[in-house]
Amino acid sequence: MRTMDVELAIREGTSKVDGDARFVARPALYISIVLGVVLAAYAYKLRTDGIFACSAEGYTSDRYLAYCHAKGYGDYEHGAFWFGLEPSTQDFARTATVLFLGNSRLQIALSTVATADWFSSAAARYFLMGFGYDGNVVFEGALLRKFKPQAKVYVINIERFFDQFESPPARTVMRDSSAGNQYELKRIGQFAHEPSCKAIPLICGSRYTIFRSRETGAYHVNGLAEFKKRAVSYDQTIDQAAAQNETEAAREFLSGLPVERDCVILTMIPYAGTKLGTANAIANALGMDLVIPQLDGLQTFDGSHLDQTSAERWSEAFLTAAGPRIRKCLDRQ
Repeated sequence: MRTMDVELAIREGTSKVDGDARFVARPALYISIVLGVVLAAYAYKLRTDGIFACSAEGYTSDRYLAYCHAKGYGDYEHGAFWFGLEPSTQDFARTATVLFLGNSRLQIALSTVATADWFSSAAARYFLMGFGYDGNVVFEGALLRKFKPQAKVYVINIERFFDQFESPPARTVMRDSSAGNQYELKRIGQFAHEPSCKAIPLICGSRYTIFRSRETGAYHVNGLAEFKKRAVSYDQTIDQAAAQNETEAAREFLSGLPVERDCVILTMIPYAGTKLGTANAIANALGMDLVIPQLDGLQTFDGSHLDQTSAERWSEAFLTAAGPRIRKCLDRQ
């Protein structure tokens, strides 16, 4: 049968090769449909639960994506530090002369122009080494032991810093043997995220994101519209059990720092319901001052972290208060 006749017969369903032709054609069609569905589902998942749920408006040559508020991405900064995925970050942290430790409250409160300007005028380098998920001594103490910083001054946000608990991402990177590969994939994902979102912004969402400076550790946050502002307030009650337990852990940690005790500055970043009573009890038990400017009219963008205006005001006031001690320690050593 001629080719034209075969094609005509197949279209009309009269040829004996019709069944074979359909058998060949249908699997290819089915495979194409299945692949299309799989790819569409994967793209949808990336857009709703993965890195593409977050904006790329924060990347610079100095900043990487530290956190994307999406189920399929979440934390990156813990793995970036623990596994050395951002090597220059560890180098900057190791060689900073003033090292800040604590949680995300500390990160946001001091990621300001006021902080950058103060250290520029002092000709000193600083690094904010706080972490989200209530960053504390368990993870940050382990990091210090890993890369042995050369800091001459330590500033510690005392808010639950000496509480001996493992946050979920800290537990993952420190104990899960597969975590290295997971975080490497997150790192690789950023190479596609940045150019894709900048080329076609509509393919990316606007979830809460944190970008982090490799040089200073400072945060740059986006996607704050989903949160509700609350005023800063202070709670003067004392949790005696917490104060006792954290004081014991603090003594052990502070004894291992390679600086004089007066070059360790304790502070408390304010938020809605600041546990000031407990913090003062810990500082008093340690025989140390708590440097915490209490300014009127401070606001948080979510009840927990200072908004940008308040962070600028608070960080400037903090460095005015703590600055002489910092300079004294830098000059001494």
